[in-house]
Amino acid sequence: MVGGFRCSPEIEALAEQVGRELAKAGAVVVCGGLGGVMEAACRGAIGAGGKTIGILPGGERQEANPFVQFAIPTGLGYARNIIVAQSTQAVIALDGSYGTLSEIALALNKGIPVIGLKTWQLFLDGKEDKGIIVATSPKEAVKLALKAANSREQK
Repeated sequence: MVGGFRCSPEIEALAEQVGRELAKAGAVVVCGGLGGVMEAACRGAIGAGGKTIGILPGGERQEANPFVQFAIPTGLGYARNIIVAQSTQAVIALDGSYGTLSEIALALNKGIPVIGLKTWQLFLDGKEDKGIIVATSPKEAVKLALKAANSREQK
């Protein structure tokens, strides 16, 4: 799950629902471990009995939001986005700024499916790039991510 460190209450509620749906499906929430979308997704997952991993930009476990069960301090700053993007079978992107955009690009570059919910759209030379699979709800985002991850594992 990737998304902004800061977000609106609407986006926070969507992220929490994504985390809840992922946990109910038996998936582990992997994120950057900080606030905003990341914290809300972890809160949703924990509330549904799921597991959470936070890959932190700093060097201290204490930087993680309180809903991260397994904190991985990297000391890499934004370079940790590579680890976040490549530690999953599929990425769900929600909202976000340039850090989220970098995680989207890193995942797509490695062939990792990206499901977008109220996040970036990509264009090249005025034409939409269809690399991001668009979802309209948290439930649909999780369904699409699980389907994409399963397809990827079977290759």
